[in-house]
Amino acid sequence: MHLRPIIGLLALGASLALPHAAGAQDSSAAPPEHTAPFPNLGIGETREEVIESFDLAPQLRRGESARDLLDQRRRLDAALGALQRQRPGTVDAYVITIALDSDPVFAREAREAGRVLQSRYDGAGRTLTLAGPDGTSDDLPRGSIDALFVALAHVAELMDPEEDVLVLYTTSHGMKLGLAYHYGDTGYGILSPARMKAVLEEVGIERRILILSACYSGVFVPALASDDTAILTAAASERTSFGCRPENDWTFYGDALINRALRQPVALDQAARVASLSVAEWETKARVLASLPQISIGANARGWLPQLEARMPRVASAPVGQPAFDPAQFNQPVPAAR
Repeated sequence: MHLRPIIGLLALGASLALPHAAGAQDSSAAPPEHTAPFPNLGIGETREEVIESFDLAPQLRRGESARDLLDQRRRLDAALGALQRQRPGTVDAYVITIALDSDPVFAREAREAGRVLQSRYDGAGRTLTLAGPDGTSDDLPRGSIDALFVALAHVAELMDPEEDVLVLYTTSHGMKLGLAYHYGDTGYGILSPARMKAVLEEVGIERRILILSACYSGVFVPALASDDTAILTAAASERTSFGCRPENDWTFYGDALINRALRQPVALDQAARVASLSVAEWETKARVLASLPQISIGANARGWLPQLEARMPRVASAPVGQPAFDPAQFNQPVPAAR
């Protein structure tokens, strides 16, 4: 059974199979473009079986050079090896930011998100960013579903699950099946809510702040919400989000939440509300259907969040990069959905 009809029925949030024109870049750090169709990753004899198979987070890697594979393994091993163990008696945050798509806007967003969240949550020595080339730099292990799972398993070994917190930020295209992994024409995958839940349970990470920036990312809330989880998503389960043009520095949600609200010395729920209002204002001016960002904070999380956020900087830092929404573009084409 071909995936293309199924993808049409399930409404991918972004043009995953279409090439993207990149702006001027350093050729040594130029991200690969998407030129080939997104392949069939589902297995089954019926539509229902195929859809159910996506719960296992299927992936496809093809045509990667052996030297590149070795280089990426060394990068990931070095980055994981540099992470420090938790401090007994201290609520430590382990920050992971990941770009799951090779469009450079996601790499730029994941890189800066790592810096912002590390500062906010006292994560120096305990922060990992997984992102491909962004047109300027190509010095990190790339984001992929496998790399994320390996990172989560390693971080779980360094944490004390009774007191420490995972802070995870993902940025990519999305669909109603989950988050899309798409690296050029060599890497493909779909990270489902069911698989994300299973991995977090397997490695024993219960205290977590999960921030998922993608179209339809609200599909993760029912699966991942818990008493010890704060989960924020860029969109409701039936809505797209915006601002993912490859040449951008930020998506709408990343700019509003990471680049602006979370730089302020305010509580997470307040920052999320402020970011949602900013996104709504930009979407209204752009005349697009509201993405409706979601927030769910569990009862236990409301107990340990103040302990973690008590160490955040008392002085706000300044936003960086070009704003995701430019008022001068009111009459320009609708910004790309994600």
